[in-house]
Amino acid sequence: MSWHPFHFAFYVKDLASTRRFYVGLLGCREGRSTDAWVDFDFFGSQLSAHVAADVPQPRWTGQVDGITVPMPHFGCIIPWDDFQKLAARLEQAGVTFIISPRIRYAGQPGEQSTMFLQDESGNAIEMKAFRHPEHVFTA
Repeated sequence: MSWHPFHFAFYVKDLASTRRFYVGLLGCREGRSTDAWVDFDFFGSQLSAHVAADVPQPRWTGQVDGITVPMPHFGCIIPWDDFQKLAARLEQAGVTFIISPRIRYAGQPGEQSTMFLQDESGNAIEMKAFRHPEHVFTA
């Protein structure tokens, strides 16, 4: 599988809480910024958080493996061991998860660890890791 970083631009309520979440909590590196937006290195891809008066909130409309998930959401796939470390760090920080860290599709080719959380503006984020990364797109 080849790797191509993505770029995703989205709305946030303010830059201070956004920086606390993405840099302070998730450990992302900050890139360029102005007084209206900030870029982050989101595990190898680029997020651009833009301040807006009205941040759209996710709706609970998705169904995955019998669990309702927020839509829309974004996230990334990280290595299995990195996921476990991040989940432990977030739990230790007292993060309230939308969906707590869990294993999905155990014993199947697409076995994955997944967790959902929200940033301070209410954007839903899914972090996941595949036990066997070569199965990311296995049907």
